[in-house]
Amino acid sequence: MGAFLLRRVLVMVPTLIAASILIFTIIQLPPGDYLSTLIAEMEARGESIDPNKIAVLREAYGLDSSVVVQYLHWVGGMLVGDFGYSFEYALPVSRVVGDQLWLTAVLSLGTIAFIWVLSFPIALYSATHRHTPLDLFLTFVGFLGLAIPNFLLALVLLFLANRLFDISIGGLMAPEYMDAPWSPGKILSVFEHLWVPVVVIGTSGTAAMIRRLRANLLDELHKPYVSVARAKGLAPGRLLWKYPLRVSLIPFVADVGNLLPQVVSGGAVVSIVLSLPTTGPMLLRALRAQDTYLAGSFLMFLAVLTMVGVLISDIALGLIDPRIRAEERAQS
Repeated sequence: MGAFLLRRVLVMVPTLIAASILIFTIIQLPPGDYLSTLIAEMEARGESIDPNKIAVLREAYGLDSSVVVQYLHWVGGMLVGDFGYSFEYALPVSRVVGDQLWLTAVLSLGTIAFIWVLSFPIALYSATHRHTPLDLFLTFVGFLGLAIPNFLLALVLLFLANRLFDISIGGLMAPEYMDAPWSPGKILSVFEHLWVPVVVIGTSGTAAMIRRLRANLLDELHKPYVSVARAKGLAPGRLLWKYPLRVSLIPFVADVGNLLPQVVSGGAVVSIVLSLPTTGPMLLRALRAQDTYLAGSFLMFLAVLTMVGVLISDIALGLIDPRIRAEERAQS
């Protein structure tokens, strides 16, 4: 397992280098830069700006350098924990992100936990109690979860949360805690507001996972090895957990690498509707304003999440699938 992990980690290094080059190139593709966008916005409002001041700002921000120099400056800074300077906010990227990154992490982990905890028992029951009334009802609810747009569900839950539980509309905390320092009351307010975005973002993912796991498990339960195990008198519960379920989990474990960045980036629309102080709306704004280092740091964060997710899925696959362990031993 040690050699396996070492190989995977070594593969991550050139992958992240390639991702950083691709990210920086894509951000630089639109014509102009942040100052060009700022000048165009000011001219649209009928305002004027001193060309000398623009030249000073371009030199201060490093925009007068070549794209290669800007890229090397950005990558070199990230290696020592400096993610660059946000032009729009006039602050270092690490300070701009601040609490938003932590709130995004809490929301993402809560959504992932919601998806996995809710989908597995439902999928197991539906697969082992096929065509029962409860299975048909859960199937119907799953189709609803796939069909209802997230933003519409967000609006409905906002109304219900405000009317039934007197929770303030929008945000991840009560208004009085917005600019207040962290305290037990602020943490409690975050958890009181967290369930609405978690349910909204996690509903479609939960419904999709239920459908996929149910289909995979039903396919495994009808294979000959399951019939042989039943004929030999293996207990139904042990048969289910030891063989079909483990095989059915392989596609989901392999998909962890995509799940982490999808939850973080996929909640951008919901975050805008719910006025959530997360990284999704800030990333969208940074891309529109061509705030190079802020947008690039967000996208690199998603790339790192993908790599970490793939590493976790590789380790988990090695634990649940003996064929992978046998293949690794043969290569070692």
